[in-house]
Amino acid sequence: MNPELAGVPLVDVVRGACVESTHAVAACACDVDGNVLLEYGTIDVPVYLRSAAKPFIAAAAVRAGVVERFGLTQPEVAVMCASHMGEPRHLETAASILAKIGASVDDLQCGGAPDALHNNCSGKHAGILALARLRGEPFAGYLDPAHPVQREILAFCERAFADRFTPDRIAVDGCGIPVFATTLVSAARGFARFATLLGLAPDDAAALRRVREAMLAEPWMVSGTGRFDTDLMSAAGGAIVAKGGAEGVHADALVELGAGLVLKTVDGAARAVPPAALALLARLGALDAGAAERLQGHARPPLRNVAGRVVGELRARPVV
Repeated sequence: MNPELAGVPLVDVVRGACVESTHAVAACACDVDGNVLLEYGTIDVPVYLRSAAKPFIAAAAVRAGVVERFGLTQPEVAVMCASHMGEPRHLETAASILAKIGASVDDLQCGGAPDALHNNCSGKHAGILALARLRGEPFAGYLDPAHPVQREILAFCERAFADRFTPDRIAVDGCGIPVFATTLVSAARGFARFATLLGLAPDDAAALRRVREAMLAEPWMVSGTGRFDTDLMSAAGGAIVAKGGAEGVHADALVELGAGLVLKTVDGAARAVPPAALALLARLGALDAGAAERLQGHARPPLRNVAGRVVGELRARPVV
């Protein structure tokens, strides 16, 4: 039996004067050498990174040469890392990738309404198709772990996280592609590599640098209007590369600190992620006072009823 993920009570849901619910969080921060800087809950149980792995998936395609071959721009590389909400410029940018590689929306196998371009992973899928086109591989079956492009992507991620994704550690993501599980400590070290570009082969480091530069240059493209990842990267001014994932996963490459932070809410609640992440980032000294002030709306998001009235808030407990 696999060990269970355990967390520490961290984010309270306050309604009126009472704490109504509490979300437990597991988290790890470490440097590129694997020195643990912060540990909350269990950090040695594999968890699926979900969309937090998108920068590494995009980097596999960038390493292969899709930017040069198809003339991809920084916004296009950023949308390959995105979990977007289908705002017009997101759709236009993902569609631009498809046009450059000679693909259509019908080639996307991620699902979505009114079409697959509106899926929040459409940029990632467009990037994977770009890799397939570059390699001369068929689009058909690109979701299969045995497809050559997926093997290439998983191999890149194994190198970045210094881990081995055996079949029991691979499942199917919400958008259909293979998703891998790794421990929080391995994930944090992988994001420390993303932050520092150390401990990587030169070609892998160069690809991750290009992805990092695109995400920092185009933070809106990575998430969207009013969303946490976009606002965190914008407020941090280049010090943090942020990427969330489903089921309460969030990861940060702490560029100035040379470290990585990865957290997961044990119950998978997305609403607890921003307060938890900001509390942990504050504990690490990763945010200056100005950035923290600009992110107050995410640190203590309001709890609203159906009519839109504020009836409480979410807030993190002190991190020690």
